[in-house]
Amino acid sequence: MLFGRDKSQIVTAEDALPGRSDAMPVPPRHHVNGAPLTPPFPDGTEQLVVGMGCFWGAERIFWQLDGVVTTAVGYAGGHTPNPTYEEVCSGRTGHTEVVLVVFDPARVSPETVLAAFWEGHDPTQGMRQGNDQGTQYRSAIYTTRPDQLAVAVATREAYQQRLEAEGYGEITTEIRPLDGDLASSFFYAEDYHQQYLSKNPLGYCGIGGTGVSCPIGLAG
Repeated sequence: MLFGRDKSQIVTAEDALPGRSDAMPVPPRHHVNGAPLTPPFPDGTEQLVVGMGCFWGAERIFWQLDGVVTTAVGYAGGHTPNPTYEEVCSGRTGHTEVVLVVFDPARVSPETVLAAFWEGHDPTQGMRQGNDQGTQYRSAIYTTRPDQLAVAVATREAYQQRLEAEGYGEITTEIRPLDGDLASSFFYAEDYHQQYLSKNPLGYCGIGGTGVSCPIGLAG
């Protein structure tokens, strides 16, 4: 049954839905800035994949960040290839809702991108974000370079100290390299999800930060 499992635990690979070989068709251009949503991306850019709850509001945080070339929403961190939104929401793919952030490191550092990530949600909530509950809303950072992983860990440690000083608990964010390359590990969400809050300015945004700032300049 599609919606009949405990969505507070990540499904195993053996129990995950099989998915499909065909990738989700997406628009060729970003609804806000006109940049391509899919590779190849401009030379010199880096890619970082982050999950911080409902991806509609999360994506807007990053397309507004100076130095970000393009963004797209999708699914990562699970088992099912090319899942649908309904499958991810069932808890039977293992994926979390994520944003692909393509940025120019000459204009914005990975630390600044990650500071926006930490400050844009509450990373201590486990398998939920606000009223949105389930494994698809867990906090996550999936890196594409070893130096990004080092920055993610350093900023987490620094932010943990700030959060504890304000009475928050342990950060539950999953931090690890993206499994394989981008094409095999990040699955684009459906057309209507891409840049959703640009297309629907009054649409739902369920994420909210803690109000605690993240110190940067720690891993350089």
